[in-house]
Amino acid sequence: MLVTRWQAPVVPNIQQIKLMFEAEGLSPYEEVLPSKSQIPDHRHPFDEVRMVAEGQLLLDITGNRLLLRAGDKIIIPSNTRHSKTVDSSSPCVCICAHKTF
Repeated sequence: MLVTRWQAPVVPNIQQIKLMFEAEGLSPYEEVLPSKSQIPDHRHPFDEVRMVAEGQLLLDITGNRLLLRAGDKIIIPSNTRHSKTVDSSSPCVCICAHKTF
């Protein structure tokens, strides 16, 4: 797993994040998770790339808990068990993509 924390004072907007993903050769899509929603443990047969555009997302990746805020990006390797919880009273908007090799 690779986490990149956004360090600049201005967080990119949804369109800018999509353009960054496209520059990496990815096909981005928008995912809106309602406030306090939970997605139980699951796995994917591909690397999941995710960047938070709005809100906060608490991830549990094989027992390691990480809080992602707006601008933070994570790459979750294929077949890695993980779950997600929206850790705010507002929805969490993420830009996501699947990376296959």
